[in-house]
Amino acid sequence: MSQPIRTEEHAAEHVDERTARRVAEEARESEWRLPSFGKQLFLGDFRLDLVHPHPRPDDADRAKGDAFLAKLTEFCTNEVDAARIEREARIPDETLRGLRDLGAFGMKVPERYGGLGLGQFHYGRALMIAGSASPAIGALLSAHQSIGVPQPVKMFGSDEQKDAWLPRCATQISAFLLTEPDVGSDPARLRATATPDGDGYVLNGVKLWTTNGVVADLVVVMARVPKSDGRRGGISAFIVDMDTPGITVENRNAFMGLRGIENGVTRFHDVRVPKENMIGKEGAGLKIALATLNTGRLSLPALCAASGKWAAKIAREWSAERVQWGRPVGRHEAVARKVAFIAATAYAMEAVHDLSARLADEARGDIRIEAALAKLWSSELACRVADELVQVRGGRGYETAESLAARGERGVPAEQMLRDLRINRIFEGSSEIMHLLIAREAVDAHLAVAGDIIDPDTSAAGKARAAARAGGFYARWLPTLVTGPGRRPGSYAEFGPLAKHLRYTERASRKLARSIFYAAGRWQGGLEQKQGFLGRMVDIGAELYAMSAVCVRAHADASGKGPLQDGGKGPGKSALLLADAFCKQSRVRVEELFDGLWRNTDAMDVRLARAVLDGAFTWVEEGVLDPSIPGPWIAPSEPGPSGVETVHRHVI
Repeated sequence: MSQPIRTEEHAAEHVDERTARRVAEEARESEWRLPSFGKQLFLGDFRLDLVHPHPRPDDADRAKGDAFLAKLTEFCTNEVDAARIEREARIPDETLRGLRDLGAFGMKVPERYGGLGLGQFHYGRALMIAGSASPAIGALLSAHQSIGVPQPVKMFGSDEQKDAWLPRCATQISAFLLTEPDVGSDPARLRATATPDGDGYVLNGVKLWTTNGVVADLVVVMARVPKSDGRRGGISAFIVDMDTPGITVENRNAFMGLRGIENGVTRFHDVRVPKENMIGKEGAGLKIALATLNTGRLSLPALCAASGKWAAKIAREWSAERVQWGRPVGRHEAVARKVAFIAATAYAMEAVHDLSARLADEARGDIRIEAALAKLWSSELACRVADELVQVRGGRGYETAESLAARGERGVPAEQMLRDLRINRIFEGSSEIMHLLIAREAVDAHLAVAGDIIDPDTSAAGKARAAARAGGFYARWLPTLVTGPGRRPGSYAEFGPLAKHLRYTERASRKLARSIFYAAGRWQGGLEQKQGFLGRMVDIGAELYAMSAVCVRAHADASGKGPLQDGGKGPGKSALLLADAFCKQSRVRVEELFDGLWRNTDAMDVRLARAVLDGAFTWVEEGVLDPSIPGPWIAPSEPGPSGVETVHRHVI
């Protein structure tokens, strides 16, 4: 096997920042063909009409979806042994076969290709059930259908590709392979290659953290096609059958959580791929990946919502049962605040997912911002919920479920939930990358009119024309930020006790837009480097989106028209109380974020970090031992010989 490569050996392959940004910018969808609630929110235009009334599935979709959810619930209740999955760090083959026979691998595959044809809403509700039974099963189903082969083929595949691959996707497991040992969120540095050869391509490279890759039958691989005369080249997407010669799965990775996921290192050595296996055109791979993630990211809010619901149940039961100082711990304010936060946030996470999923199903708007906000906000808040649950449970929260059961107590896996949820802040775009991605979309209108002003390569005449365009845009836009419905006491009256929160959200939306304008004027082209400001800006937008989703959902639930209600059954007026509590908690966070936009230690932190990186404070690190296991910083990523022992196993 080839020798390990350390980080310093990659210096010669450094891609400058401008090139990296250009590659990312070319991959993003630049046009807005449909309205977007999230986009308008950052522009100070609170378009409640885009999300209210709360969209509901039609009767046929509801009947089909509910029937499958009932079967999945029965299967997960009776056939899934979550403790065994955690103990053995793998999902048993018989469980995978049961999921296949149930049709779970084809939830999002159209019925004409042998799937169930569920919409995003019922698919998400199914992930809630599967994820609550075992987070590893939720991750497997999500990686297969949200970002694996089915989604990009449905969206971008030819009719022939759909006929060839989607029936297999309904019964087999797939995976998505983009990340490499030296490439994470910077696709400009992608090293895997697909070299044209006759009627196909020859694939070489190594992919890291291939969730489902250890057991997958089909994978989508992102690889770079070399540019040449008459050939566009660029990063392209290929469907690859894992039975193809030259593929080895060289390691099954282990993690702090999700111990049952099949995640590995996959090597491609002279793997021949027919040209008809390319999805879309050469160079379209990143566009396909980003478009797939627009809805694919919604699987994570579903799994987070499931965890929130479970945490609310455990927190309620334990806080009422556990007595300290003469009364249940939940009656003490210190714990009561945590219980209230968990319950209110659980309802909000469900509302954010369900609204986003229904918007995706109806396809009336562009949801790229909404889906990204849902992923970012839910993954961050779910971790806080899990941490608070562990605190509420005390020592029992830190003890494993297996240990609790061994000594005769109820085996509550609170610490496992904390470990399992942590990856969601990294999966499918880390929180830091999500902040930058959303910020780029949020300031799109500003860049559209001011791009040439801040572009150093633009001529003086070009800058003058851009300045004139920008002046016209801001002359029309800024007056709209002065006042709005949020200043009128009677606005949003149909929402009853929640009207005040919608008025606040509308006012905060305009305040956020004004803040973005001030920042653009202050820093101009340097705004993209102000990641602390951009992160807080996005977090404000995420909270406003969550409040909007909660108010719309609670109004629907209280009136018997929620997305889950049939025949008027549901939480009724109690939903208004929970929504009111959540909005009050969220508003506190929003005010802190607004304050942090202009009062923070960002500049100092950047200077200090540079000094740390330059070695100015290595003395801080002295006095402890390094527990690291010796090894290379980065695994080998150049093509190696075939024949390496594989850990790939066929399970179904």
